[in-house]
Amino acid sequence: MSQKIRVALLFGGRSGEHPVSIATAAGVLGAMDPDRYEVVPIGIATSGQWVLAADSLARPQLAGGNLPAVTTTGHEVVLAEQVLGSVDVVFPVLHGPYGEDGTVQGLLELADVPYVGAGVLASAVGMDKEFMKLVFSGRGLPVGPYVVARPREWRESPDVVLARARELALPLFVKPARAGSSLGVTRVDSYEDLEAAIAEAQRHDPKVLIEAGLAGREIECAVLGGRDGGAPRASVPGEIVVEVAEGADFYDFEAKYVSATQARTEAPASLPPEVAERVRQIAVEAFEAIGAEGLSRVDVFVTPDGEITVNEINTMPGFTPISMYPKMWEATGMSYAELIDELIALALERPRGLR
Repeated sequence: MSQKIRVALLFGGRSGEHPVSIATAAGVLGAMDPDRYEVVPIGIATSGQWVLAADSLARPQLAGGNLPAVTTTGHEVVLAEQVLGSVDVVFPVLHGPYGEDGTVQGLLELADVPYVGAGVLASAVGMDKEFMKLVFSGRGLPVGPYVVARPREWRESPDVVLARARELALPLFVKPARAGSSLGVTRVDSYEDLEAAIAEAQRHDPKVLIEAGLAGREIECAVLGGRDGGAPRASVPGEIVVEVAEGADFYDFEAKYVSATQARTEAPASLPPEVAERVRQIAVEAFEAIGAEGLSRVDVFVTPDGEITVNEINTMPGFTPISMYPKMWEATGMSYAELIDELIALALERPRGLR
């Protein structure tokens, strides 16, 4: 190819996962072949403004407590139409609301610009854990017990919500319904702590999900869309092992991004071959259930007797070089740079409009 592919790399965003998105974008930018791609790094500040902010990706360290952020200071503010009219494809490495939830995808659909990842509906369903579970259940996929605390019901009848939640077996995990990176998630070992956990989750989202803890290992699987209309592909499963002795009793934000000692990743996960194959099959089924495209990471629980329960799907998972999604593909035989090439190729070959 004589002409470089011009790629708009969108990062930052308005959600609480803003710094994680910057780290993801830095990893992607560093792995893109400069002989093949001309990259236009566009940072979205928490105010929603778009800026030319390549320097924001220079040192995007999440450890040490100084989380990176896109600012408008010293940067050229640009309009979306300026960017979208001048690129071949958009790579939106945005996590959470206002980026991973169908909002940016809708903008890109209206602009008729190819982009990496899931479309509007799949992004919205994948972001809202309540509707995600409803879709999974409707397609016959196994999901665990849960209760939803919706804003109006919680304001008007909190006792009713708490009574439903107390029917779930401890421990409980209380989380924002539309957030990721374990932001606002609390493990609850006593029903008396439910209200405080709900209040913490509501700092990130007025709608809250309360899940019963499931006995078993947390296993993940990376899914990649098929080329030329083919079936989705699943990586070998992986596992994140949390070191309880280091102070983390579940895989929270600190263990994921800040601490270097609270968790370790294993890919492939140590599973019997038949269980690993079933995890891969269920991951593809979850991907297709919401109509995902491009990429997704599917998280499941595997019990000691090999039963599998789907926890959630992430349509724009963490994508730094050390994140589980690329590490699982690396263990399957596809390097980080090859994975980026594949995602851009999938975006460029995908039909525009309804599909």
